[in-house]
Amino acid sequence: MFSKTLAKEMNLQIMHEMYSAYLYLSMASHFEINSLKGFAHWMKVQAEEELEHAMKFYEYINDRGEKVNLEQINQPPLEFGTVEEIFKMVLEHEQEVTARINLLYDIAVRDKDFASQSFLNWFVDEQVEEEKNASEILETLKMIGDKGNTLFMFDHSLGEREKE
Repeated sequence: MFSKTLAKEMNLQIMHEMYSAYLYLSMASHFEINSLKGFAHWMKVQAEEELEHAMKFYEYINDRGEKVNLEQINQPPLEFGTVEEIFKMVLEHEQEVTARINLLYDIAVRDKDFASQSFLNWFVDEQVEEEKNASEILETLKMIGDKGNTLFMFDHSLGEREKE
């Protein structure tokens, strides 16, 4: 059975996923105006993924016969620090998303909602990948620093990211 509690939390998750897209687009804009086109590209691809995640929840809620209730999306920050600080923020944000997915999974387990557990398994695995990617970029940035040729080479490599 699809509980009202889980439906409500999944509706909130749509908003969180949409906020993630907004956040990454805001970061992309920051990179664009600072001539870091590769980092901007990486963030735009990330934003597209977050929109896809929101749509997965949207479709699932409808498939379960519940009404989608779209919550207001908060405005993301407009100003950011260094590239390293931004990716630290990305990692922390992805860890928050992981905590939300874990909450949803906990509710599904408590409710013995096996269909929702199956649905959420994809998101559990996805969050492992999201945190890993952010962590690896952050570690690379810590090694190379925020200035110089190495940063621009790394920027170029991130510009080659393909949509998954």
